[in-house]
Amino acid sequence: MLQDLVTAVVAAGCAGLVYLAAAARVVKQYERGVVFRLGRLRGDVRKPGLAVIVPGVDRLRRVNLQIVTLPVPAQEGITRDNVTVRVDAVVYFKVVDAAAAVVNVEDYRFAVSQMAQTSLRSIIGKSDLDDLLSNREKLNQGLELMIDSPAIGWGVQIDRVEIKDVSLPESMKRSMARQAEADRERRARIINADAELQASKKLAEAAQQMADTPSALQLRLLQTVVAVAAEKNSTLVLPFPVELLRFLERAQGTPLTAPAQPPPPEA
Repeated sequence: MLQDLVTAVVAAGCAGLVYLAAAARVVKQYERGVVFRLGRLRGDVRKPGLAVIVPGVDRLRRVNLQIVTLPVPAQEGITRDNVTVRVDAVVYFKVVDAAAAVVNVEDYRFAVSQMAQTSLRSIIGKSDLDDLLSNREKLNQGLELMIDSPAIGWGVQIDRVEIKDVSLPESMKRSMARQAEADRERRARIINADAELQASKKLAEAAQQMADTPSALQLRLLQTVVAVAAEKNSTLVLPFPVELLRFLERAQGTPLTAPAQPPPPEA
């Protein structure tokens, strides 16, 4: 009798262990558990830790709440200024309502991916090429709003959307390169012209100063001679200043110029 009682207790304990093993579920910290009882959603979402369900009656589905990085395949479209481009992007999103993500949509990842591709093509058609190349922050915000509007009903929150790359045709790349080269050449010419204008003003001021003070011209000449003489690999031709001739003429009292020829006899 005692042996039968022990056997019954052991059997009941084994049955309890089997039942507990079948009913126990572990929900991780970054997950939430959604329980369906006979196909109907239970109101409470199981939090991280040990969750116990009724085997054969309840079904537990785990939903990941981590941020998901979803690459958007490159989409080809025509911009508003009739340029064919290929644009790819990346979407960062996370589940904020586990029950809605399981009940309201069949596969929220696939739904977000398709919505991102559609929105990206729409953004390409509404934007100019210059906006795609230089004003990406505004386009990212618009793309995020377009994806986030339907995703709210799926229990999904769009965290961030980034346009990764814009591929252009080779002809357009060559045209943009020529445009950039022409713009750089235009700026270089403007800078050179401005430099010439400033230099001419300074030279005019220097010429006026030297005209008022003739000795300044001689000092400038001597400075030029010194600068040229520093290089010993050249021949220096020094012009004789007229002021020095006049100084010698005044010192000797006789003109150093050639005497005037007498007029020819009259016929």
